[in-house]
Amino acid sequence: MIDTVSIEIPRDVLSSAHLTPEEVKIELALHLYAQGKLSQGKARELAGLSLWEFRQYMAIRHIPVQYSIDDFNDDLATLRELGRI
Repeated sequence: MIDTVSIEIPRDVLSSAHLTPEEVKIELALHLYAQGKLSQGKARELAGLSLWEFRQYMAIRHIPVQYSIDDFNDDLATLRELGRI
């Protein structure tokens, strides 16, 4: 079971912003990723999107991909586990 937290947003705020609850989650995820507060994986999880869908939203908003040394090392470890290197 996934532990979740709910927040309340008044309907008139959503209406004024012309956003659905799903769109708010996407916007929040994009913002937190762009600020470096969430990894791409966690941000796309929050947004409820596939990796490719999340990257499309990033491209539309000109949000650069953040790829750290830790990300690189994680990828190397995965490749080693898969026997690719």
